[in-house]
Amino acid sequence: MALTGNFAITGTRPVRWYNFAAYGANDIMGAGSMAVISGWVLFFYTTFCGLEAWQAGLIFTVARILDAIASPLIGHISDNMSHTRIGQTIGRRRIFILAAIPLLPSFAIMWVSGQSFWYYLATYVLFELVYAMEIIPYETLAAEMGKDYKTKAKFAGIRILFAQASAILAGFLPGMLIEALGEQSADTFLYMGILFAVLFMVTATLLFLFSWERTPAEVAAIRPDGDKLSLWQAFRALYANLFSTLRIRAFRLHLGMYLGGYISQDVFNAAFTFFVVFALAGTISTASTLLGTMYIVQFVAVMIAITMALRSSPARAYQLAALSFAIGVIVLLAMWSAGVRSGSMLLWVPILFAGLGRGALNFIPWATYNYMADVDELVTGRRREGAFAGVMTFVRKVTQSAAVAGVTAVMSFGGFVSGAQVQSEQAINTLALVLGIGTIAMLIFGVLVSLRFRLNAQTHQVLMTEIDRFKAGGTGTPDAATVAITEDLTGWRHNQLWGRNPLG
Repeated sequence: MALTGNFAITGTRPVRWYNFAAYGANDIMGAGSMAVISGWVLFFYTTFCGLEAWQAGLIFTVARILDAIASPLIGHISDNMSHTRIGQTIGRRRIFILAAIPLLPSFAIMWVSGQSFWYYLATYVLFELVYAMEIIPYETLAAEMGKDYKTKAKFAGIRILFAQASAILAGFLPGMLIEALGEQSADTFLYMGILFAVLFMVTATLLFLFSWERTPAEVAAIRPDGDKLSLWQAFRALYANLFSTLRIRAFRLHLGMYLGGYISQDVFNAAFTFFVVFALAGTISTASTLLGTMYIVQFVAVMIAITMALRSSPARAYQLAALSFAIGVIVLLAMWSAGVRSGSMLLWVPILFAGLGRGALNFIPWATYNYMADVDELVTGRRREGAFAGVMTFVRKVTQSAAVAGVTAVMSFGGFVSGAQVQSEQAINTLALVLGIGTIAMLIFGVLVSLRFRLNAQTHQVLMTEIDRFKAGGTGTPDAATVAITEDLTGWRHNQLWGRNPLG
């Protein structure tokens, strides 16, 4: 496929099955790498690398501080590369994806055992920067390639289905490798890293070949040449521009739901493997089987959530998902308290409830994210997909780091001893408290936010109709219902929309 042939008029080029598939498959890297890291890297660091829990948490923290600069900068640059020759030839988004492909083996070198703290810090930071370089432009492409509500929902759905498939692999693969290499072999994780690095390169290549974005002419029509900034001006305006996205009401609420759903899973994932091994008297293989089964259930849950999000309210689907996940956590802890241990078939009950909830919680925020640039366009008259992707990725990484750092700090305070075959009763009770209170508190937060989120298929159609009216010159007077809906979604008075505000 010729590079220049990928440029087409957005909204009129048909999205074929292979475009959906290539877009979705790339989340094998996006979510797959995070599933592997959240499920296994803490256990790997503390069991096979000689790191203390607080050192593992520090690696996450340092990486996120550096990413606080890198992720928003990548989003900002990609929004403004349409004025450059390389951006006009290859694409302002897709050039980043192309450049990241040869760097993706950085994921594999994270999993070499027996190295120093500085080695693990450097390799983790390197992969995180490569990850941001690829995933931020990727997250803009659904909004670039699709215009209507259903197409964007399908993009989100296929993406999360691939994400859950990669999570299944991340759950089961260590157990399969353990059977071949032995319970105490650190090579289990190295081989897993190599396999995933190869998958990342393949799926990123497919994404580059079978995706497209807005033409330079379309971008110029949305953002005229007069808006171009010098490099220094752009850098000075970077954070003001990016965090102005937080002045879009729908995006603020979306972030609250996103954080509630994802941080709850971060806390659960960080503690779960330790909980299975030390509280339930299981093994790494047992934890691998339980995680893999949970991810299979999540895969099914995503398909259910796609239907619910299209036919009902995303907020209502989110609330039901949070309830299911909370039930799973409560039942798991109740069984542990009652003496249920590894090997009992009863453990499949909480795994089922947790998986159903987690799958939907993974899908819904990314389904609603694809419409945030539409809400922003009504406010500013511009398309800033890159800015929103940068903030999303930055917030995701910072909060995941905070969750992991918090879990490791509490574990250390509770008496957890790295490398020990058996943990004290105090350490095990601390793990249970982290798993229960941390997870459920974040779910409650997300549900409270979702009660105020009113973007759905009907309100999105009103939004897009109002954008079309402004594009046509703003003739006519919107009815009271349209004014109410647009003001609720944007957080701005109707007479301030379409650039008549400080953001525009």
